[in-house]
Amino acid sequence: MKDKFRKDIALLTAEAFALSFPEVKEHHSELFIFDPPQIYSRLETPRDSQMGNYALPLFELAKALKKNPAELNKKLAESQNGLTLETKEFSHLSFTVAGGFNNARIKTEILAKAAIDSVLEEEESYGSSDEGQGRKIVIDFSSPNIAKPFGIGHLRSTAIGNSLYRIYQKLGYTSVGINHLGDWGTQFGKMIVAYRKWGDEKLLQDEPVKRLFELYVKFHKEEEQDTALSDMAREAFKALEDGNEEAIALWQKFKDYSMADFNKIYSMMGVHFDYQTGESFYNDKMDAVIERFQKAGLTEISDGALIINLEKFNLPACLLRRADGATLYATRDITGVLYRWQTFNFEKALYVVCSAQRDHFRQVFKAIELLEEAEKVPVEKRIAPRLVHVEFGWIKLENAMMSTRKGNIIFLEDVLNKAISLASEKIIEKNPDLKEIDKTAKQIGLGAVIFADLSTRKEKDVNFDWDKVLNFEGETGPYLQYTHARLCSLIRNYGKPINSNINYAYLNNPEEYRVLDIIYRFPFIVREVADAYDPNLMVSYLLELAGAFNKVYQRKSADGKIDKIISDDADLTATRMALVESVRIVIQEGLYLLGISAPEEM
Repeated sequence: MKDKFRKDIALLTAEAFALSFPEVKEHHSELFIFDPPQIYSRLETPRDSQMGNYALPLFELAKALKKNPAELNKKLAESQNGLTLETKEFSHLSFTVAGGFNNARIKTEILAKAAIDSVLEEEESYGSSDEGQGRKIVIDFSSPNIAKPFGIGHLRSTAIGNSLYRIYQKLGYTSVGINHLGDWGTQFGKMIVAYRKWGDEKLLQDEPVKRLFELYVKFHKEEEQDTALSDMAREAFKALEDGNEEAIALWQKFKDYSMADFNKIYSMMGVHFDYQTGESFYNDKMDAVIERFQKAGLTEISDGALIINLEKFNLPACLLRRADGATLYATRDITGVLYRWQTFNFEKALYVVCSAQRDHFRQVFKAIELLEEAEKVPVEKRIAPRLVHVEFGWIKLENAMMSTRKGNIIFLEDVLNKAISLASEKIIEKNPDLKEIDKTAKQIGLGAVIFADLSTRKEKDVNFDWDKVLNFEGETGPYLQYTHARLCSLIRNYGKPINSNINYAYLNNPEEYRVLDIIYRFPFIVREVADAYDPNLMVSYLLELAGAFNKVYQRKSADGKIDKIISDDADLTATRMALVESVRIVIQEGLYLLGISAPEEM
């Protein structure tokens, strides 16, 4: 996705530098300043919006040429501005000097037309792209464990994955959302033993998943005193793998109760999956995969277990089969990768999983890489380069790791319900006549929780804080939702059709120009989120846009009074309302891409 203005600046700057410094080109033709694509990639957004729309740092260049950055910059800017006067092609640009930064500014009417015309014409499609047409992105996210509650710890994977699913759809890809449920492994041997010893069907009549969770916690507490329970659990899981009917019936019971609980939460959050297939889905597919690795000469026996030795890659051995014949998490993930490639022929496969699993995915991806090398798979058809671990930090409780074994977790459903309840209280307090209070409270409460999670860069750990999650003031989800509702209110009060057949010269104050600049950048922010796999970039963008618009809304004229958007000047009002509608559309779409609703009234 190319930025037209950035491209124009790069072309003009390369030409201006060649004209101003012909002696440099003669001796240093390899310098980036003569290559428009390199200039394009180096352009930045100035920290101070009043300096312009783009900034090109020249410090590196000045050092290489042994010149003063400001003096070099001054001569360059004079040439740039001279060229803009000579040609209509670049007449929308002007250049200024700020030390070693060469700043470019776009003429107001041109920027306004580029931003507002596009938004009003494309509406919610603004920022969309067809770059991914015909290609698939597989996104593995959420992935809670069966027979355990959906804890707050799974919120990050769910929120990040859901946002990336929507982002890639907007870029034209076919997103394939997979909920890889933790429905297999030794933990189910533990659950079966715990249920046989301390549970029954009557116990599961009320909040069955929480009751199963209590049994799981009890098992681990008892296991500390009675090590025989560990052996019993391994035997129970082996029986499950071997197809024991009673074990399978219990496992299915646990799974059915859990899925009903999970789907209730996904429905609340508006999260969609195309496939909900757990680890057990790969049970009948693993033997063939293991045989491929053996045939490729990549396996060896270690203490009775079948492994892929990854020592020379500074990674622990990847276990494919334990000494007792049981498979492992890695076996199922490797099988899953190969199955998904065969099924979806994906452009990329994203695994939205906590950073604690970093080594695990390095092992899995390396195993796939070694297999493809051994089988001499053509480079263009290899899977390994397409695999991405989208890792994120822990959610901690009072600076300590949460643990299902110890029982110190917070149920996500409790957090969501509490947020919705608080939102309802605030609506009744401040706007009791609001229509559909329950619906709006749900939108605000869920928005607060999701936004609080995504407002942290994904690689950072998060210390769960009830006050922060339930805070509706300041830079929060409800703040953005309120900004959207305020925009909707302005549009209702205006009561006339909004179109782009207006005079953009009316948008002549710095506050409005700043908003235009941010609106124009929306399509490129969508692309940046996809490149970084981090919705936090969209969070920062929306806060920047809302803050900039609120300065427009509160701007005072020369007499000290609020410069109202809707005034007696019909032409000025029509122009400003086009800006209002453009901001509304971008905020609504940005919130959607984060998985958050945009209420029209609050």
